[in-house]
Amino acid sequence: MTCRLITRQAVCQAIVLAVAAAPFGLAGTKRGYAQGYAPMKIRISFNDQSMTATLEDNPSARDFASMLPLEELTIDNYANNEKISYLPRKLTEEGSGPFGNEHPGDVCYYAPWGNLAFFYAGYHWSQGLIRLGRIDGSFDPLLVRGEFPLGIEPVS
Repeated sequence: MTCRLITRQAVCQAIVLAVAAAPFGLAGTKRGYAQGYAPMKIRISFNDQSMTATLEDNPSARDFASMLPLEELTIDNYANNEKISYLPRKLTEEGSGPFGNEHPGDVCYYAPWGNLAFFYAGYHWSQGLIRLGRIDGSFDPLLVRGEFPLGIEPVS
C-alpha cells in the first residue's frame, strides 16, 4: 500500500486556481442560480408604467412565481424607502436568512406581514426579510408617491 501526502504547495496551487476561476464562472454557479435554472423575469405594472425584475433562485421566489400572474393587488408607500403590496397568501420561508448587498431596486418579501417590499432607497436586512429578486434597470416608477392598482406577471 502506497501512502501519498498532499503537500502544502499543492494545496496552495489548488486554492489559487479556484480563486482565479471564480470570475469566469468556472468555480461554481453565478447569482445563486442552480445549474440549469433559467432566471425568471417578471413584469411589475402600476400607474400606467412597468418595470421588469429578475427573480432569485430560492424557495420563496419560486413560491412567489407559482402565484403569477397576480392582479387586483394594491401598491402603496411605506416609510421613506419602499412601496409595499400584500399577497393573497403567505410565501414559504424555507431557506430564509441574512443576506448582504442590499440596495435600491431589490424586491423582497416581509414574512411577518406577508407583503412584498419594493425598495427605492437604501435599507438593511432585518429579521423576516427575504430577497425575491431585483428590478432590472430603472426603478423610477417606485418614486411616485401614492396608492395604485398593481399587476405582476411572468415575462415570456
